[in-house]
Amino acid sequence: MMPNEPMYHDGMRQLQDVRQTRPLADRLEQVTVRTAFTAEDREFIERCPMFFVATADAHGVPDCSYKGGLPGFVRVLDDHTLAFPDYDGNGMYRSWGNVLSNPHIGLLFLDFENPKRIRVNGTAQISEDDPLRAEYPGSVFIVRVTATRIFPNCPRYIHKMQLVEYSAYAPRPDYTPPVPAWKTFDVFRDSLPVRDRQDDSKG
Repeated sequence: MMPNEPMYHDGMRQLQDVRQTRPLADRLEQVTVRTAFTAEDREFIERCPMFFVATADAHGVPDCSYKGGLPGFVRVLDDHTLAFPDYDGNGMYRSWGNVLSNPHIGLLFLDFENPKRIRVNGTAQISEDDPLRAEYPGSVFIVRVTATRIFPNCPRYIHKMQLVEYSAYAPRPDYTPPVPAWKTFDVFRDSLPVRDRQDDSKG
């Protein structure tokens, strides 16, 4: 969705009219939707240790994924741009492969301890050569998102939960994460990239 496109399409309007919420939807757009990050947005996003990302392929088939790291792994670079690393995963590249075909993206940042959420819609670019990679140990690519719409949502249905501990697999400086158990399973062993294969001579 680009900035010059309407916030609501016909399907959204149809349901708003069924529920008589069109005036409310318009007011929410007027009051809460913005195209530039505020200082409060930046503070919130940069302390989040996770977010959800929605992408779609060239045919509009959607995909949704969880992305996690240590607080600060998502950075707001300027009023309209944020960036975050892509870390080693299962290698399917459903999210970032979609971005190469269709750059439109939706991000949802959540705080479960002090219920709050912000949506960021925009377009994404993924790069292996981004200079930010040097600042993210363990990064494979860097994803930059140009925000076209930023807006908070009512947090009333967010269940309050407490963070117990950060994932031991989250990359950080001067740290080697453990090998995920699934990479040691025989069913995957012969399909792993060479860099991930265990030393066969020891087994």
